[in-house]
Amino acid sequence: MTPEAKARQHIDEKLVAAGWVVQDMKQLNLGASLGVVVREYPTGTGPADYVLFIDRQAVGVIEAKPDATILTFVEEQTARYAGSALKWRLPGLPALPFLFESTGQVIHFTDGRDPAPRSRELFHFFRPEHLAVLVTQPDTLRRRLAEGMPALPERNLRDCQVSAVTGLEKSLALNKPRALVHMATGAGKTFTAITSVYRLLKFGGAKRVLFLVDTRNLGKQAHQEFMAYTPPDDGRKFTELYNVQRLASSHIDPHAQVVISTIQRMYSVLSGEAIDESTEDVSLNEVQQLPKQAKVVRYNAGGQWRRVRRVDGSPFMGCCLHH
Repeated sequence: MTPEAKARQHIDEKLVAAGWVVQDMKQLNLGASLGVVVREYPTGTGPADYVLFIDRQAVGVIEAKPDATILTFVEEQTARYAGSALKWRLPGLPALPFLFESTGQVIHFTDGRDPAPRSRELFHFFRPEHLAVLVTQPDTLRRRLAEGMPALPERNLRDCQVSAVTGLEKSLALNKPRALVHMATGAGKTFTAITSVYRLLKFGGAKRVLFLVDTRNLGKQAHQEFMAYTPPDDGRKFTELYNVQRLASSHIDPHAQVVISTIQRMYSVLSGEAIDESTEDVSLNEVQQLPKQAKVVRYNAGGQWRRVRRVDGSPFMGCCLHH
């Protein structure tokens, strides 16, 4: 088996695990499922490795490459297929918006509708249901972050808090998905983080935010601050506007817009391993660590978290954005 054939085998497995029906052109049946992926689909510039269909409409392309390929080097090839004429697709339509490159081990994704499209690495392929939602949205998260965030009301905010929130939003507007905010003890880090979370939900159109802490006590404190927070442009409390869940089991409320969790609990959810709840009472920084071992986290069809963004100093408190 050639290296590219091995890559395609792994890609097929991951697509099926994510809920896609994978077909060859000879067995083409776009009505087989909401999400159908067709191998070697003919385009005006040659057959694409994979073309993705949502509800019979072409929405994306996957370019398969052997392991160890530098995927950023093949993005131009993916874009060429996405912009080519496709068999049984009306001419003159915009290029397909969702571009993927994969070795079967590494997956890169670009949303061509972003103001400055740029690839990012994914843990796994998106489910068809997720792309079905994205393709109907009038704009993307990155476009909203770059063009739709109003000025920050500075009343009742300290200078360092204003600097932190505006700096974070400026970083996101510049298409930088990771940011670190460093603030002194007593500077109001949690209040600052909640201010950013509120603006990301209301103006950025974020679907869900993971608020990550390293002890259960910090999670309780954060939950209390969410309940006490009143945004500057609305007289209601944060928890009257958005659902906030403090995670105490493996069940994530599908209606929760903010989920507060310890790192230990979230690892348990992602890995499927049981957790000793007492471990949530001790910071990982205080635990005598054994020699580092690889931590395997397999794809979980119910998992919905990615893009961990560190927003605080010590003790650890972070946010993860989902859109």
